[in-house]
Amino acid sequence: MPKIVVKKFGGTSVGDTSRIQKVAELIANYKDKNPDTAIIAVVSAMAGETNRLIALAKSAVAIPQRRELDVLITTGEQQTCALLAMCLKEKGVEARSLLAGQAHITTDSNFTNATIEGIDTCSLTELVDQNIIPVVAGFQGVDCRGNLTTLGRGGSDITAVALAAALSADACYIYTDVDGVYSSDPRICKSARRFKQLCHEEMLEMASLGAKVLHPRSVYFAMRYKVKLAVLSTFNPETGATWIVSEDELMEKPIISGITYRNDEAQINVSEISDANSLLSKLFTSMEERRIFVDMISHLQTTQEKDAISFTVPEESLEYALEMVKKVIESDKKISIYSDSDVSKISVVGIGMRYHTGVAAKIFRVLETEKIPILLIGTSEIKISLLVPRKYSELAVRVLHQTFIEEQPEIKQET
Repeated sequence: MPKIVVKKFGGTSVGDTSRIQKVAELIANYKDKNPDTAIIAVVSAMAGETNRLIALAKSAVAIPQRRELDVLITTGEQQTCALLAMCLKEKGVEARSLLAGQAHITTDSNFTNATIEGIDTCSLTELVDQNIIPVVAGFQGVDCRGNLTTLGRGGSDITAVALAAALSADACYIYTDVDGVYSSDPRICKSARRFKQLCHEEMLEMASLGAKVLHPRSVYFAMRYKVKLAVLSTFNPETGATWIVSEDELMEKPIISGITYRNDEAQINVSEISDANSLLSKLFTSMEERRIFVDMISHLQTTQEKDAISFTVPEESLEYALEMVKKVIESDKKISIYSDSDVSKISVVGIGMRYHTGVAAKIFRVLETEKIPILLIGTSEIKISLLVPRKYSELAVRVLHQTFIEEQPEIKQET
């Protein structure tokens, strides 16, 4: 079996036929320079196509049935993989388009948000042995009954990483419209630095906390199966890439790698609680049953007899979460409920936090200097997250980035 790399191209990379032709040229050039390396290509639907198909379904029926919706929206990737295979063949590169069933990608039956259960690589390796490039439709799978399924948000990235894991590929290249992963949003921090390396765990935290280059599910998959990832631009691949690798492969471990933010969360405060343990058990069981994701949680004893809890949920789930709270407290009129969706979560992330002290103290000093109020705090080994009023979000990102990134010497990393 030759050396294998997986190359995944997102929706903007294959946004129209001219861009698909450029992707074909990029693959052909790589093949010319690396004749002993086999390529597996994975493609998304053209930019906006999935949303167009969902809107089409909703124009036909009020609530599309999920199985039939998956049958419909998988046609987006079907178009792209066929077009890319055509363009490769025109350039003299042998290629063959494969849908999920042909690539033997098996999932569960959770339509619109399926989980990959296995990949039989026999059809892929057979093509590789014949020097044919498989062009696989991302985002989709087939359940045990032969039903088409889709993998939910970030599905094409998941397909690419799963194929790389199943084939023991040397690397999985994620081509997109940006040239890598940055220390913060360049639109807010003009001095944001592009990473040359990050470890899987840092990237997972950053993806979960607002960095939108990779979906958290695909990063988790890569971390679990030790898949080396590269994030780079389809349009300027020569500028280099950000490599996502195992922690032991990092050349250096800076204390802080990045500052992220999210503006899509909401806070719920419940105070004057007389039996907090009982309420917490009932409330979060109800949240689990409704599949409402709870993130930051704080429990405070305000008096000897009264407690208060505060937690965050996705802003889109706020209404349902408030219904759960009101249902759980029932007729206890003494309990007070307050919610706020005008908040932002700011996170400071770095694998080096495991080995250094003083990060929290510095964060609090910086925010105190800028008079930025902190509403809630959440921590892990490699991150500190702070909930602040949304009007302070950009200021918080900028001052924290200046303190932890810009004022620190840039580490010269090697790939």
